Amino acid sequence: MPIRLIVGLGNPGPEYELTRHNAGFWLVDNLANSLPGCRLQRESRFNALVAKSVIKGQEVWLLEPQTYMNRSGQSVGALARFFKINPDEVLVVHDELDLAPGVVKMKKGGSSGGHNGLKDITAALGTQDYWRLRIGIGHPRTMGLQQPVADFVLHRPRKEEQVLIEESIEKSLRVLALAIEGKFDIATMQLHTA
Repeated sequence: MPIRLIVGLGNPGPEYELTRHNAGFWLVDNLANSLPGCRLQRESRFNALVAKSVIKGQEVWLLEPQTYMNRSGQSVGALARFFKINPDEVLVVHDELDLAPGVVKMKKGGSSGGHNGLKDITAALGTQDYWRLRIGIGHPRTMGLQQPVADFVLHRPRKEEQVLIEESIEKSLRVLALAIEGKFDIATMQLHTA
């Protein structure tokens, strides 16, 4: 199945814009900016920023929920139901504590790993069987920090981490067209070996 909906996770508002938890928003913003005539616009019925584009001949929706992270499923579920998009046609882009900055992985299904945005999307879609693009932000413990996880994700990455996160977003953007076409094997191989 091709991907018909790409969801970037983050928290709305300028105070969160540059925080690690908004890595999903960063990727979707970059994707929208790279597509001719594609502009994310507020859509109140989905409580989200939404855009529609055509990539590789496939109509694709871009979505950035404007709820807080733990209510992301409201927007995802509403748009998926309205446009009859199946869970396996959804790709959720999110920050991942278990991957170091610069590492990015794609997978289908699995647990939320404690990520509140994923928990809410799973509840809204009624299944874990949707695609995830996991952008590594690192974990405070593996970085030798005593900072609580909730505090860590709501702070800006250090300069060297930001560079690595941006590189992983660029790497992801290069393989997204393959995922949109449903060529997940090739997309994941390129992503995981690049």
